[in-house]
Amino acid sequence: MKQYSVQNKKNSLITINPVILSGGSGSRLWPLSRSSFPKQFHKFLGGKPLFQQALERINNLSLPNFALGETLIVTGENHRFLVLDQLLNLPSILAKIILEPESKNTAPALTIAALQALKDGDDSVLVVTPSDQIIKDLIAFKLALQNAIKLAAQSEIVVLGITPTSPQTGFGYIKHKDSFGDSGEFDVDQFIEKPNIESAQKYISSGEYFWNSGMIVVKASIWIKALNVFRKDILDVTNLAFNQSTIDNKFIRPNPLIFSEISSESIDYAVLEKCPNSEFKIKVIPLDAGWSDLGSWDAIWQAEEKDKNGNLISGDVFAENSKNNLIYSSSRFIGALGVNNLAIIETADALIVTDRKESQNIKKIINHLSGNAREEHLTHRKVFRPWGWYDTIDVSERFKVKRIQVNPGGKLSLQKHSKRAEHWIVVRGVAEVICGEKLIILKENESTFIPLGEKHRLSNPFSEPLEIIEVQSGSYLSEDDIVRFDDDYGRNV
Repeated sequence: MKQYSVQNKKNSLITINPVILSGGSGSRLWPLSRSSFPKQFHKFLGGKPLFQQALERINNLSLPNFALGETLIVTGENHRFLVLDQLLNLPSILAKIILEPESKNTAPALTIAALQALKDGDDSVLVVTPSDQIIKDLIAFKLALQNAIKLAAQSEIVVLGITPTSPQTGFGYIKHKDSFGDSGEFDVDQFIEKPNIESAQKYISSGEYFWNSGMIVVKASIWIKALNVFRKDILDVTNLAFNQSTIDNKFIRPNPLIFSEISSESIDYAVLEKCPNSEFKIKVIPLDAGWSDLGSWDAIWQAEEKDKNGNLISGDVFAENSKNNLIYSSSRFIGALGVNNLAIIETADALIVTDRKESQNIKKIINHLSGNAREEHLTHRKVFRPWGWYDTIDVSERFKVKRIQVNPGGKLSLQKHSKRAEHWIVVRGVAEVICGEKLIILKENESTFIPLGEKHRLSNPFSEPLEIIEVQSGSYLSEDDIVRFDDDYGRNV
């Protein structure tokens, strides 16, 4: 396996590379979470976004005898600027961003991270975590992870198993053997996919099972070796795509044509389920730390503190004679009278009302929207861009009105539209506008017109945010009516 060889460094410390897997379609917490802005980037009911929490949990461990290396973030093209924006709030964390050209599940994602770690020169221990979980007891997490890293440094594969509290059908389960080791670890007997309720109840009663957290700790070389044994096809194609990566600004991009040929497979199916009774030692370490994967609105209700009536409320809400509800308002007033056990979630363009226990079935709504060629499951009314954001205030057959904010130093691409004209009115800040051969400076309450087919660019070279109202008019108003001539963010479309 010469092409996967490891360059070891003589170092008494165990080198750790956190690996953050930040993919996902964002459908389970719709309408707040969506494809273009999935749940890991949201703050939800306060605090920091889940993505930032995941980064900080591992990077702030300060464990003895361990050297913390760069964080390896594996995400998709559509989320690259969201990741960059999140990292701006964590300037002390050093990270490499690896962009998957398309989603191929978690096994190829981890493989790319392992190959990157080996390329960087260390056969490091990879601490692999999804980016969309919460863990409340950081001391318990630190102790479990410290033991897992020690075992992984000895070439064992370690999974963090969650001590179950109820028979859940939405989680995978790990069956362990009776005896445990010096670090509190158990041998893994079997991995079991999401069971029915009867099986889940039996698992809980037996005391022999953990929930599968999706967090694993493994040396880069051991993951590559195991994948070479169990799914050599995934390893070979992923390695080929990775070896033909390009580096674009802050992003590492594997070859997209080769990457498209990789089989889509999870870490569990590709490797972990095949490890028991094989040459690879696989362990599970219990984690009782207030963990939740926030896989439904009911899970959020379960995880957060509620008022005296059992209600979890956020936003402009009035609730009377109502108990055990989750009510979330982002833009409008919600009044709730005499209702119990509901999840009521409001955004600017969507509202759901469901029994909390039914909230795990939101995918039925997503399927309805997708089947009717609607876009509410993909994007919010407010869409974030690397230069700022825009909010579509109103739209009709021949016009669209947007509120646009350009961050200080932000610059839209030099572009033109073939089917629409635009009117821009500055309501805050100062705008620098290129329109054809003209350079225009617009202050508050000043406006300009961008004719159909004219090259134009909006910039904010100043220190204060710029806000404009854009009125589009024409026969076709979708976002794909754009030709880019120059873009500071590497976007071609």
